[in-house]
Amino acid sequence: MIKQSHIYKITTITGLALVVANMIGTGAFTSLGFQLKDLSNPSVVLILWVLGGVIALSGAFSYAEIGTHIQRTGGEYAFLTKLFHPLVGYLAGWISITVGFAAPIALSAMAFEAYFPYFDLNPKWTSIALVALITLIHTKNLKVSSKFQNISTILKIALIVALISIGIWQEPSFENTGFLANSDYSNLISPAFAVALIYVSYSYSGWNAAAYITEEFRNPDKSLPIALIGGTLLVTVLYTYLQYVFMKHVPIPELKGQLNVGTIAMSKMIGEDYGKLFGLAISLLLVSGISAMVWVGSRVTSSIAKDHRFWNYFKIQKGSIPQRALWLQFAISALLILTGTFEQILIYCGILLTMSSMATVLGVFKLRHQHRKNRIDTYKSPLFPLFQLVFITLSLWMVVYAFINSPFEILVGFGNILLGLATYLVSGQMSNNLK
Repeated sequence: MIKQSHIYKITTITGLALVVANMIGTGAFTSLGFQLKDLSNPSVVLILWVLGGVIALSGAFSYAEIGTHIQRTGGEYAFLTKLFHPLVGYLAGWISITVGFAAPIALSAMAFEAYFPYFDLNPKWTSIALVALITLIHTKNLKVSSKFQNISTILKIALIVALISIGIWQEPSFENTGFLANSDYSNLISPAFAVALIYVSYSYSGWNAAAYITEEFRNPDKSLPIALIGGTLLVTVLYTYLQYVFMKHVPIPELKGQLNVGTIAMSKMIGEDYGKLFGLAISLLLVSGISAMVWVGSRVTSSIAKDHRFWNYFKIQKGSIPQRALWLQFAISALLILTGTFEQILIYCGILLTMSSMATVLGVFKLRHQHRKNRIDTYKSPLFPLFQLVFITLSLWMVVYAFINSPFEILVGFGNILLGLATYLVSGQMSNNLK
């Protein structure tokens, strides 16, 4: 007998909530301090966040067009396999396994420790223990975690709206009325701006979340574009106002290089004691984000395992809980926490995810060529190829400048792709040996 949960189809509203829930996470509360290390003009920083939203929106238009045509769950793995070649799709899937979810999980766990206000905890081992605990929960009971994710979406939005409302209404505790009056915009074309855009792009990651579950929508032709585009627009507005509030209430020198900018800002606005409470709230919301990524990421791994012999060990076992995939994901996250700093992991993660998304956006050009031949009538990105060129151009700009400024992280990223290629070849050989 088929369980009701297996045939349930989600609505447009649920898809929209999924995108928002996946987007709002670590980057919004942590990356500003790193941007301000090299960009001291608050106006430039706000432009940076708006531009990050434009990039994400350009990607959302592209993914909506591809996703309504290739209605398969799996995101880049499914899209690139169909559009280009199984190898291209596999490498995108490899990035999802090793970076797409494990790295954001690691970053969120590290941010949780930074925001948690009441105990002096060991950063690395506390982060690993947190991921282990959440992973253990997901190996036991998905019903509770499902309800927890739905509620946490509302709480995330409510917290950010509260932060923004207090910040806009209240005057800063120091003379900062002209903090957007700086007219020096030379940093807009600097390498520092391009690298900072990587941080922002990571903060916006998750705009493509609905594309991973295309088959689960009741009406993907209608729901997928609304979920991707609507969710991205909403988060862009929230993120830009949030950074405005942070810079309005805290002197720029006090934010530079800081991880817990939210706590610092709230302490300035409503006092240290209440600031700690907001720090606790942010840390708990980061837990919900970790939970969502642990849940979804393990399903991507087990999905790839169905098609590739190398990953056969991680296929979903009876009972539909991918325990082996969950613990593999935990091991990768723990390795990243032990071997990298927050900044290193963020750049490494951001570049690989940008490359994977850029390959998918390129697929729109091939899809349009097929449409001309076959006259397929599905959702089409407006003003083609404007948004695709914006996404690809700015993505290449980020990758080039990241290589100049952070060559080690980029080389590690390319090493990761070469390792993925090796596993693809091994998987193919394993399949041939069984024939």
